[in-house]
Amino acid sequence: MTRMIALISAMWLALAASPAFAADDDKKVNIRPDIASVEVQTPDGPVVIERVQDTEHEISGYFAQTSRACPPFCIQPAQAAEGVATIGELELLDMLADPDAMVVDARTVDWHAEETIPGALNIPYTEIAGRLEELGCVGSSGAWDCANAKNVALYCNGLWCGQSPTAIRAMLRETYPAERVFYYRGGMQAWKILGLTTVEGSL
Repeated sequence: MTRMIALISAMWLALAASPAFAADDDKKVNIRPDIASVEVQTPDGPVVIERVQDTEHEISGYFAQTSRACPPFCIQPAQAAEGVATIGELELLDMLADPDAMVVDARTVDWHAEETIPGALNIPYTEIAGRLEELGCVGSSGAWDCANAKNVALYCNGLWCGQSPTAIRAMLRETYPAERVFYYRGGMQAWKILGLTTVEGSL
């Protein structure tokens, strides 16, 4: 686990010097002190991810809701599965800017279509076990060879959402290497609380 965190930190430092990560002295609300925005590639072209600049901004609507019935919307554990690292927003931005990594929105299609993180691929948690070829595996469900699988981060609606943990466990059952799977536990709720850019998902 410590090795994975060190690797992600080293990747962040290397990528921070790349053109995808931009500084801007005029912005009041940066992603971190030296980075104001990150440009990610999407099927619809490049999208700049940055934070809302209005320091009085507050979220409203669904992701402002604090309490949902449990079950099914129970607080998720910090670790989705053995060997899977849990990451935050900076590490997710790192993966979004890395052409050799993937970020998966594990929510159902309707949620993804309404609003998602730029650059995320939608593979619903109910379908992921049969779609691992999109993540670098070869074969088919029940007989995947994931030796060359990509590093992949998965997320869903937030700390109370079980869709991405369910998807992660399905991937591991299909022999996806745990050390290449990352869990963005904060999901859409944390992303929106930080005022980060979202887009409509492509179907």
